[in-house]
Amino acid sequence: PAAVSWYDEFQRLYDTIPCVEVQALKEHNDQVLHLSFSHSGYLFASCSKDCTVKIWSNDLDISLQHSSNMRPYNWSYTQFSQFNSDDSLLLVSGVFVGPHNSSSGEIAVISMENFTLLSRVRNKPYDVFGCWLNETNLISGNLHRIGRITSCSVLWLNNAFQGIESENVNVVKRLFKIQNLNASTIRTVMVADCSRYDSPDLLLDYEEQLAASSTSTCPVFDLGSDSEEEEAKPKQTLEPAVQELPDEGGVTAEDGLQQFFDDIMEGRVRPAMTETELETKVAELFVRNRTKPPELNLLSTDSNSKTKYLIFTTGCLTYSPHQIGIKRILPHQMTTAGPVLGEERRSDEFFDSLDHVIDIHGHIIGMGLSPDHRYLYVNSRAWPRDCVISDPMQPPPIAEEIDLHVFDLKTMKEVKRALRAHRAYTPNEECFFIFLDVSRDFVA
Repeated sequence: PAAVSWYDEFQRLYDTIPCVEVQALKEHNDQVLHLSFSHSGYLFASCSKDCTVKIWSNDLDISLQHSSNMRPYNWSYTQFSQFNSDDSLLLVSGVFVGPHNSSSGEIAVISMENFTLLSRVRNKPYDVFGCWLNETNLISGNLHRIGRITSCSVLWLNNAFQGIESENVNVVKRLFKIQNLNASTIRTVMVADCSRYDSPDLLLDYEEQLAASSTSTCPVFDLGSDSEEEEAKPKQTLEPAVQELPDEGGVTAEDGLQQFFDDIMEGRVRPAMTETELETKVAELFVRNRTKPPELNLLSTDSNSKTKYLIFTTGCLTYSPHQIGIKRILPHQMTTAGPVLGEERRSDEFFDSLDHVIDIHGHIIGMGLSPDHRYLYVNSRAWPRDCVISDPMQPPPIAEEIDLHVFDLKTMKEVKRALRAHRAYTPNEECFFIFLDVSRDFVA
């Protein structure tokens, strides 16, 4: 981000990119899926298809400190890990084989003091991955089927310390309950801490870079748009499913649903609907008066000091993740104390709405936050420009080129489409998440 000329960039690439292999770590005996470093940099953890998580000391000579085998807990493999902010705990996410060989997920918390397993919580689907909200609380997911292609994602706040005697009784609070349309689900949750926006390590360099290149600044697009004309449109602040329903002059969802069914029974519905289209229409009508509106406008915060955003991939058209959902976590929601979800809300507020939606118009295959949490980096493989999705189980073909987008979470705008360098050949139905990481100088 700090480079202002190609010559500077050449010097940086020549002088500072690590290019000498100093050690090969061969303790894993199957594919390594993920690496995470502690905030201090002294430790790192590795996850693998051999179903272990290994913790390493990052000294001049790297050494293995601990290895946990998760097979005794019915795990198939470990897939992701994350240190909490003071590096005292490690969250480990894995794929878990449930009854009848159903594939689900689980999150384990390991103490860095003595490497004991402190707690385990279910996580469904497994590619929610999970993340820390603060030093002692972590976020997991659960999925409830409502229809063939309609479901509900519930996001849970879990206490890392649950005691051995309460291993099967989670110390939890439900955070949000969000309706999923057209076979989509919430995956890849992460938390952005807005109080870190103004940390100078990345931002100042970025401002200087923008100033230096102001003679040829790239256009700032509204989220998900392909043209500057769309910038003038009002920002999308509700779930598309809620927003796009026609206004019927105060007709309640129950009345609309009853009218819809009456029309079907009496043959007044004009186009013949497939079963899938019918289910989606009914789900949209149901959610219309059953959704709690956003608490606040994300951009009108008087103080970012205590604000955190929950960020995840989602969708409204097909099962492949093509949107980024953003939901503000308010201070009173950051603890497992207090009322659980549902106790403080009216009976007609069954679902939570998203505070903001970014549509990528393509299959999202990776996300990462800059160190100051101001910028969200997203890898995607684009859909054809004018594609129409008629069957949610048949998403559009995806491009071989991987695009790297950069979004400013302070303005909710796309800053730039930074890179189109890598290519991918995995077909749509096998396309999976590829982790990306962002440091002050590099995107990996």
